[in-house]
Amino acid sequence: MRTTLKRGVGRGAGANGDGRAVFPPASATGISRYRQPPPPGITGFGLFKRILLGTLIVLSSLGLAVGGGAYLWFHQSVADVQSHPDLARVQKELDIPVANEPAIALVIGYDHRAGIESAGPSRSDTVMLIRADPIRKTISLLSFPRDLLVPIYCGATPMRTDRINSAYSSCGARGTVDTVRHLTGLPINYVITVDFHGFKKVVNSLGGVWLDVDRRYYNQNTGASYDDYANINLQPGYQRLTGGSALEFVRFRHTDSDLYRLARQQEFVRALKEQISRNMSVFDIPGIVNDMVQNVEVAAGGKKLDGHDVLKWAFFAKDLPGGHFFQPKIQDVTGYAELTASQQAVQQAVNDFTNPDVGSSKAANAAALGKKLKQKTPPPSSVTLTVLNGNGVAGAAANASYLLAERGYRTVQPPNNLEPNTPHQNYFHSKIYYDPAQPRSRAAAVALQQLMQPADVAKLPRRQWLVSLDPGSMLMVVLGSTFHGDIAQPVVTQAPKHEPPVVRYDPSQALPLLQQVKAKVQFPLEVPTVLERSSYPDTLPGDVPVREYAIQGKHKAVRLVFRTGANEFWGIEETDWTDAPILSDRSFRHDLGGREFDLYYAGSHLHMVVLQANGTTYWVVNTLLDSLSNETMLAIAKGLKPLTAVK
Repeated sequence: MRTTLKRGVGRGAGANGDGRAVFPPASATGISRYRQPPPPGITGFGLFKRILLGTLIVLSSLGLAVGGGAYLWFHQSVADVQSHPDLARVQKELDIPVANEPAIALVIGYDHRAGIESAGPSRSDTVMLIRADPIRKTISLLSFPRDLLVPIYCGATPMRTDRINSAYSSCGARGTVDTVRHLTGLPINYVITVDFHGFKKVVNSLGGVWLDVDRRYYNQNTGASYDDYANINLQPGYQRLTGGSALEFVRFRHTDSDLYRLARQQEFVRALKEQISRNMSVFDIPGIVNDMVQNVEVAAGGKKLDGHDVLKWAFFAKDLPGGHFFQPKIQDVTGYAELTASQQAVQQAVNDFTNPDVGSSKAANAAALGKKLKQKTPPPSSVTLTVLNGNGVAGAAANASYLLAERGYRTVQPPNNLEPNTPHQNYFHSKIYYDPAQPRSRAAAVALQQLMQPADVAKLPRRQWLVSLDPGSMLMVVLGSTFHGDIAQPVVTQAPKHEPPVVRYDPSQALPLLQQVKAKVQFPLEVPTVLERSSYPDTLPGDVPVREYAIQGKHKAVRLVFRTGANEFWGIEETDWTDAPILSDRSFRHDLGGREFDLYYAGSHLHMVVLQANGTTYWVVNTLLDSLSNETMLAIAKGLKPLTAVK
């Protein structure tokens, strides 16, 4: 013990640096121990970086959590927007939508839920087909007048001939689906039903919808027989409508006919599309879906509605190219309280609905300007093509070659008696390869693509097997499994003839009206010196032909309203708002008489012409039915003159 203490080991050892006894010494070693210097103090910038990094980590984690929660909520919400009992019975009868191919939805707008908001049956005020084509990138609308007399179905056997809206009253959504399907012969993939309350909620969730109101709409329901209609109080001009006002606008018809109501409904849908294209983002979708859950019912053919479908169609509408929104109408509808149309007129509207012609506005515009449309696409008779089998179906290439020859194409077989088969028989989409060395070959491939959808267009690759099968054709077609033995009918653009405008020179009508309001606006006014021949300022009881107003308190505007001899209304809008949502879907821009004008077409009809000058926009707006000819619209626009230059 004494020896141990003496040697400084054990309890008698001295304390180390922290006041504790040291352990027994280890054996001697050649290794030296080094102590790291203390870390430097944190500078202000270093502290900022640490805080920033920590904040980013927290926000990222929070974002992932919120994003994951939002994803689950969105898909649960979509699951809730399912068919209620009425639509559940319809769902089994709907056609199953095919991915990446055109789909058709039937939209039914009704006044109330039967047995809930009223003891009487529900009535469908709106019966509309919407066709979305992701291949041609088009959307088509086809509306049916609610008073159109048609055979009413509730199953396979017709019940009676009646107004089309009675199908919903008699048999619910199934009655409308069966009736429309028998009337048009079209497949229906989705059914969407919405009542008036739901319509208002959805519009309000979007913050309202910007609409161009063509004239004064007013009715005060006092209970008397002469005004026993819904209340409405709208002034003419471009404005934002809330859900209630928008509903009043699209339902109004008591001083005109159901044809004008359809036009107002389609005007609303067009405005809605413009607003979605301009303003909708992923952050808006949750609120919209939430209102849909409460107010919209959807049935999808063969499956439950999927959240991916909702997002896909929403952003498809948002990114639709200009001029690819079509609104064909059933022509030659006659009658007033009850309307009739021939089956031929209905079928023509169906053909226009399913085969929208994206070139119709170009042809109509060229005719209106008195120009000859340049033909970029070669006629089928000048196109040589070779068809190869890439799907493994025996006889597919021979069948397609025969059908294409019937369409006027010059089909050529592979050289050296080679079989028209690809080495691999697993193509999905058909492929249309064009030879870039041959003029207009790509345009020919794009035209053929419209007949063989879905198909992909690409430059002819220099693969050895493909070169060996190529006899020098302009196009090489490889059939995929999506080819089912059918070739679509080609879309034939009907080039209208140039007609002289139906106008008169008469600045005296608008000049005194604009002089009344010139002191109230800060921008220069333009006088329409050329008018449609039968038109005069609207002076119907309660109407005013000129209106000076503020748009949302931000922009000044002046609206001129003219009435034609056929009791239709067109107008001139002048405002310092140069990027209004309605201006986002321009079709063409042209120099007319030394000034540039933007032209807005609805199919082959020129709906609006806009002059931008002096920080101001001047709009010439056609009637609801686009009754003014394209040439007349251009003549009115070119006749706009500065107020200071007109006497």
